[in-house]
Amino acid sequence: MRTSAEREVERGIRYALLVVGLVGIRRRNPGAVVNAVAAAIGTYLPDFAERLYDVELRPWQRVYVDTAMVTHAVGMLGPYDDVEWWDHLTHTHSATILGAVVFAISRRRGRDPGPRVVAVVAGLGVLWELLEYAIHTAADRSGLEPILVTYGRTDTVLDLVFDLVGAVLVVAFGDRVLGDVEPGDA
Repeated sequence: MRTSAEREVERGIRYALLVVGLVGIRRRNPGAVVNAVAAAIGTYLPDFAERLYDVELRPWQRVYVDTAMVTHAVGMLGPYDDVEWWDHLTHTHSATILGAVVFAISRRRGRDPGPRVVAVVAGLGVLWELLEYAIHTAADRSGLEPILVTYGRTDTVLDLVFDLVGAVLVVAFGDRVLGDVEPGDA
């Protein structure tokens, strides 16, 4: 069961996302608004995972997921354009979360998580990049502000490289940091 302090942290993160959404509205930045809404929904993923898989996440694991939501949403307000490493950070962070889910499910089913983590993270990374490109292209052709931005081939390759960095981190440290995510802990 979560403490009131843990719930306050989660609430604070959701308020931060509300602020990002409001700033996005004020700046007429649909990408920031959509990302803030999607990120706010994403903060409920730990609750969903706990119920679905009958596990209990540690507070730091919940905050780790929530901070990924904040970094993505805040990125749309400028850091993606102004801070060279921001995109690398967010791709690595998100890849570790996706990889952790695959890792935990694989372990729970008694399977070797390594190849699955790398395959799922790489595969979904490619799908994300294709989606990002399609949305950006459609918005450009329609004369609309894109909600996702592509920065060219080099950026796409770097995004995929940092997705793989996240996957490798999970494979390397998964047993140590995810060992407590066991069935029936909830």
